[in-house]
Amino acid sequence: MSRPPVLSPTAAYALWAPNYPAHAHNPVMQAEERAMLTLMPADLHGQNVLDAGCGSGRYMLRALRRGAASAIGVDLSDAMLRRAYAELTACRFNAGIGLAQGSVTALPIPDAWADVTICGLVIGHLEHLHGALRELHRVTKPGGVVLCSDVHPIGPALGWQRDFRADGQRYAVQHTQHLYSHWHAACAALGLVIEDVLEPMLDPADIPADAHFDPIALRVPVALVFRLRRLSIPSPLRREGTAPCDA
Repeated sequence: MSRPPVLSPTAAYALWAPNYPAHAHNPVMQAEERAMLTLMPADLHGQNVLDAGCGSGRYMLRALRRGAASAIGVDLSDAMLRRAYAELTACRFNAGIGLAQGSVTALPIPDAWADVTICGLVIGHLEHLHGALRELHRVTKPGGVVLCSDVHPIGPALGWQRDFRADGQRYAVQHTQHLYSHWHAACAALGLVIEDVLEPMLDPADIPADAHFDPIALRVPVALVFRLRRLSIPSPLRREGTAPCDA
């Protein structure tokens, strides 16, 4: 099978949005979502939740169902935001809900607004991991949680692509591979503590009987899922306005 043309995220989601569901709609997303929901606080009452790269709003819906007081979704794609708006308004939640257009690397959100910040299957669309995590750190309250997921780096190494169909044509979305070591280094530099890491695998029960897929996908993890926490106070050796002591 010939490889599909690779589109930028902006171009890809403009095509994909009209048929993009507000739920995990393939086996990889189902595995990723189970892991993300395992790490998401079960009770979000009274908390502000930000979904950075919200897409059609699937994690906003999950957070609101867990009692979030306020939920804001940010996405670069205007078409996906319209999709999220339709899904959220249909549910009639008694909570503060907002949607805004913007990039994960330049979120239109005040400093330290979110108790919980979510970024699901978005980081791989960005070339620079550190810049994205720096912005997720900025908008999260000290002591708050950042939940991130990405396609497992083993996938691109095996030649897998995030693909979809629109108007009878198959396309793939541009993706950058971010290794665990990259995440570890960026988090250490920013003051984000890696509290938990999950590497979910496919559930054979999720795979349609007529699916065409690489059999090795059942033997390797398909997503990398992190629960990070923003430090409540700066490290005592790196307080703002101070310098390390000379030896």
